[in-house]
Amino acid sequence: MSLVRPMKRRRILKWITRAILVLLILAFLVGFVAYWRSTNECDLKTAPTNPMKAIVYCEYGSPDVLKFEDVAKPVPNDDQVLIKVRAASLNALDVFMIRDTWFGRLFFGLRKPRDTGLGRDVAGQVEAVGKNVTQFKPGDEVFGICRGSLAEYAVTIERALVIKPPNVSFEQAASLPLAGLTALQGLREGKIQPGQKVLVNGATGGVGTFAVQIAKSLGAEVTAVCSTRNVDLVRSIGADHVIDYTKEDFTKSDQRYDVIFDNVANHSFSERRRVLNPKGICVLAGMGGAGIKTGEAMGRIAGNLFIARGLSSFTNQKFAQYMTKLSKPDLIVLGDLIQAGKVRPVIERTYKLSDAPEAIRQLGAGHARGKLVITIGEESR
Repeated sequence: MSLVRPMKRRRILKWITRAILVLLILAFLVGFVAYWRSTNECDLKTAPTNPMKAIVYCEYGSPDVLKFEDVAKPVPNDDQVLIKVRAASLNALDVFMIRDTWFGRLFFGLRKPRDTGLGRDVAGQVEAVGKNVTQFKPGDEVFGICRGSLAEYAVTIERALVIKPPNVSFEQAASLPLAGLTALQGLREGKIQPGQKVLVNGATGGVGTFAVQIAKSLGAEVTAVCSTRNVDLVRSIGADHVIDYTKEDFTKSDQRYDVIFDNVANHSFSERRRVLNPKGICVLAGMGGAGIKTGEAMGRIAGNLFIARGLSSFTNQKFAQYMTKLSKPDLIVLGDLIQAGKVRPVIERTYKLSDAPEAIRQLGAGHARGKLVITIGEESR
């Protein structure tokens, strides 16, 4: 009787070990097959029959992998809109997509990028619509989000677009979508009320410049954190107070804030809690922008996901997490804000489509102020 139980335990352990080994072998085989099947249209050597110019990348790497070349003009399906692109803007996402990192390969293609087009923000004119599209017609001037906007033409779904306000240029409209949605939805997580004190950490990038202005439009008293060279910029877009981080650490001041919109995540959670009011909210909006190194970015993402959630469970001070979502109503709100003059896009520089690789390099260096915009085709209005 005493020998039976040890024998059973050994058999169970033996079967568990075999099962784990089989699972590991299967996982390896699945990953191996997925890796070698991960490819893109760059492997097709045929010339496009209806070509257009676009920025494409066939491999991961530096901005040197970006190419300006002929690709097939997209054809909209029944639910899509074909846009003649007049302007597109760059985001940190575009820099991360081309970098050769294991994290990026999990999302964008294991061996090669699945989608060779680049760009998400778009503004332009409707060229054609699918038979199920009811809200737009050819000639409409629109802005919104699509894949592969660094091209002469792009397609996207109907709910990703809204009509461009008539007094807004294509460049201004193209700067709005992703950065504007990130700022608007993040500030909404902060539950801002008129008269509250709001601090924007990282106030001079695309998201930061929109966050300062949207917070002001909601009636907040806004403090912007930036470097010395950007002090005048953030004052010009409405910041009530400015902290130069090269001279002062906002987490060591005596000021307390109802909302911290943290677009950088370069302070510990305890440091940020120190300057939050007892029931304040810290909105985790970013991880440092396009210039941050991948390893450091992953650490900040992990901290936002796990440490913040734990802290929020045991204190009245909250650390709010969110993911930017495509929202047609929010795109309309952004259009209304810019049309009313409550938001003014900060555009540091515009580039021609053929010069987009240089713009990506500039953004990746982490020195861009506001947005970098690519103009395409005719002179944008």
